[in-house]
Amino acid sequence: MASIENVEIYGLDSAIFRSGYSMLETAPTEEAFQAAVEQIRADRLAGNYDNPHIRRAIKLSSIREGGHDQFLTGAVVNFDLTISNKAWVEAERYTFLNFISSMSTMHRIARFKLGDFCNEYTSPAEIAEAERLQDAYNAIDAQTDPEGKKRAYLELLYNLPSGFELMAGMTTNYRALKNIYAQRRNHRLPDWHVVCDWIETLPLAAELITGKTGQP
Repeated sequence: MASIENVEIYGLDSAIFRSGYSMLETAPTEEAFQAAVEQIRADRLAGNYDNPHIRRAIKLSSIREGGHDQFLTGAVVNFDLTISNKAWVEAERYTFLNFISSMSTMHRIARFKLGDFCNEYTSPAEIAEAERLQDAYNAIDAQTDPEGKKRAYLELLYNLPSGFELMAGMTTNYRALKNIYAQRRNHRLPDWHVVCDWIETLPLAAELITGKTGQP
């Protein structure tokens, strides 16, 4: 089952403050910067969105053209994402959704309990065939039949089902998540439903990412 765990968010409040940099005439002092960011954090956590910096950030995020939401790149999100092979192919199209590290079929394919890594839509016949190929690979002695071992490895690797799921640590930002949400909210793959449901739970997601303020 697709899932997201171990979420870490950095720089959201400072990004909100920096959303106003284009209108500054002098750079803020370090003390002024820290004081403003601390007040933004306090107001955000209290649900007080009348803070002028938060109001400005929400307004800029709602503008569809002109790159006014660029400041959202400063709100960094790290998380562990588990999705299917089919969904990973699509996820890798996003330039600003980057891998930190991931589980590896290349290193551990012979040891995975394959059935436990496949989603509910994977055919039992596909799982059984992958398990047969795994058994065949593990039965070959690499010393006596190195070529047979290499071929068996590739047969196993290339026959993993599309529903095979692996976890990876990812890093991205609010602006990239805004783009993902807009493109994938109604996608046919259930993996993306999980991702978009999670995006909706992030701090200020309705105001800065989804645009669903006041909507069910």
